[in-house]
Parts: sequence; C-alpha cells; structure tokens
Amino acid sequence: MNAKTADRFRTAVDDRDLGALEELFTEDVRLFSPVKFVPFEGRPMVLGLFGVLLRTFEDFRYVGRFDGSSETSADGSESPSAVLLFRATVNGREIHGIDLLHFAEDGRIKEFTVMVRPQSAVHALGEAVLAGLVADGLVPQAG
Repeated sequence: MNAKTADRFRTAVDDRDLGALEELFTEDVRLFSPVKFVPFEGRPMVLGLFGVLLRTFEDFRYVGRFDGSSETSADGSESPSAVLLFRATVNGREIHGIDLLHFAEDGRIKEFTVMVRPQSAVHALGEAVLAGLVADGLVPQAG
C-alpha cells in the first residue's frame, strides 16, 4: 500500500494534480519545510503550499527513491516511509532535495518533510514560497 502511495504521489506531482494529492494526505497531515521552523498543518494548508510549490519549481523531477521506516516527529513512533530524491530550479538556482513521506496505517501520507541544499537555494526557495503564499492569501503580508 505504501509503495503504491509513493508512486501515486510522484505521479500526482509530475502531473501537477492537486486533486490527486488531496486524496493522498490525511486530514491532519503535517509538512516540515526547510523555510519555516514550525510545520504546515492540515490538509487545506498543505495543499495550498503544494499549489505554490508546483508553480515555483522549474524543471522539477524525481531522480530516485528509497523505502523503509523511520520515526515520525509527532509521537516518535516508527512508521513506513519513503524518501524521494529530486532536482529542480528556483529563480535560476539548482536545488537538490529529498521528500520524506511517513505513512498512516491506511497508507495515506501523515507527515512530510522536505530537505533542500545548498543553503543559497533554501533562501531562494523561501522567498519564492513566501511570495506565493501571500499571493494566494494563505499567509498575511509581512510588515
């Protein structure tokens, strides 16, 4: 089930299909981003963030996958997980990263962690994502 979820997630991202992504997330999904200290919480916020990410990343492509298990941040319990390696460009900067997906008992994604390098790419991604979140009304304009 979890391998199928990871495959369906990858296809949904490749197709930029937010409807397909919605089906894959638990209602209380948490997404840990490299550009924000606290997680994005809940399906509506995480889907909103994905809407911004899918517009922000250029040349996004998954380049590898590893399946296994790992502890979640929520309760420290071990759950099935998958790591998807990706490459992309944001504002002219090449990004290397991973998406760590933790699966709930029903196979949907309950926790999602994104890690990105290099640091300059994290900064560029943070600025682009914040602008997109503000534009979409998901976070208030700073200042």
